[in-house]
Amino acid sequence: MSLFSILLVEDDFDVREALVETLRDRGYEVESAGDGEQAMQLLRAGARPGLILLDLMMPRMSGSEFRIAQKEDPALSDLPVVLLSADGRMEERARALKVEGAIRKPIDLDELFAVIERVRKIGSPGSPGSPGSPGASGSPGSSASKTDA
Repeated sequence: MSLFSILLVEDDFDVREALVETLRDRGYEVESAGDGEQAMQLLRAGARPGLILLDLMMPRMSGSEFRIAQKEDPALSDLPVVLLSADGRMEERARALKVEGAIRKPIDLDELFAVIERVRKIGSPGSPGSPGSPGASGSPGSSASKTDA
């Protein structure tokens, strides 16, 4: 029960399975969903992950549609979300959707683990947008992925 739980919402089967395996190997408890609709069903059935890793571009219910529905549900609105996307306007979308972070695809695993640990240390935020650092939404990914050594 001391494992940090993550809900990975990703429509690409190969990416989803590779990330699930990588995250579990790293010691996280991971559930996955193939789209926002499936993720919403898991959450409404009682799943309460410490973090939701959310792809933006998905069929049935996109990441943006999922986030809007999540924020409107008082039982789910405080669950932290980090976007995963190759979208060129990801940082802008991250700010608009009020998420805890954004990671550009292809995913840099060091950046992913750093963001997960930052969210884990914050714990269950009592209010939306509680990451303490200014620029916590999106900008860590911008600079972290550029470091070479």
